[in-house]
Amino acid sequence: MTGPVRWGFLGAGRIAVEALAPAVHAADGAVLHAAAARDVHRAAALQPAEAAYGSYAELLADPSVDAVYIALGNDAHRPWSEAALRAGKHVLCEKPLALSAAEVDSMAEVALHADRLLVEASWYRWHPRVRLAQRLLGEGAIGPTRRVLAGFSFQGIAEGNYRLDPAMGGGALYDVGCYAVSAALWAFGDRVPVDVAARVDWGTTGIDERAELIVGFDGGDAEVHAGVAEPVRQFLIITGEYGEIELRESPFTAWRAEASELWVSTAAGTERLAVPPADAYQLMVEELSMRIRGGEGYVVPLAESRAGAAVLDAAFASARDGGAPAPVLP
Repeated sequence: MTGPVRWGFLGAGRIAVEALAPAVHAADGAVLHAAAARDVHRAAALQPAEAAYGSYAELLADPSVDAVYIALGNDAHRPWSEAALRAGKHVLCEKPLALSAAEVDSMAEVALHADRLLVEASWYRWHPRVRLAQRLLGEGAIGPTRRVLAGFSFQGIAEGNYRLDPAMGGGALYDVGCYAVSAALWAFGDRVPVDVAARVDWGTTGIDERAELIVGFDGGDAEVHAGVAEPVRQFLIITGEYGEIELRESPFTAWRAEASELWVSTAAGTERLAVPPADAYQLMVEELSMRIRGGEGYVVPLAESRAGAAVLDAAFASARDGGAPAPVLP
């Protein structure tokens, strides 16, 4: 295709308002063409270039929209992604992409038949520091990965928020655990997860408020922590046969004005690599738009998103079985 990718938004919540709409407005090769929300005034507030709709179906029927960003609750990701794909739109869907590996499989089949891209908006994956860490691991800077420590927690969810409702995909693992699980997956590269042992503290509404996972890989394992009712904390340390890589400070949320560091420790000492500030949301939009236009833009592989969903499936199965290891189903 020629010209910028014309984006349509389904949903006008906080992330759409504060992060994705500004990212599309600032991105090269993209334009925020249309937006839809249950309150049309909220859709208009995103400042689409052409149209604001009061229903999602109206936007999907707009033939001028090339790609759709889905900023809806977790339980709405699969049905609206599939609807957008069937309408001939490429899809960038908020994380977690779906609530099970079976849902991802269903979405992937629809994307295949529609010949459209389906990408999980795991935005931190486009940050230059994460891309640098992946490159260093691929080059063997610390040897084969043996262990990953990854965690993300924060304090408190507002009453009435869907994140408190397990039927709507609430809970720590779906909200922030998916970041840490994804880090374990890319840190181990081509080695697939084998099993998961999980311990979960359940909240009064039935969600997982705190979770500790041991994810087994061939030749190593990952310790994953997630919490939504404890102090803010993020960490990501990758240990290899010959050294260690640590993403210092905010490994999953470094954004815009926030400079960051990547520490690489080997027998020769510790090298502290400075990474300039970056808007990973904007980079995500630009790279995906480039891919849609036929270029070589980077996207998170759908197979990796599916593997993350399978790990969470196994985590919930293990937690409900008293912590016994549960297999990660292919």
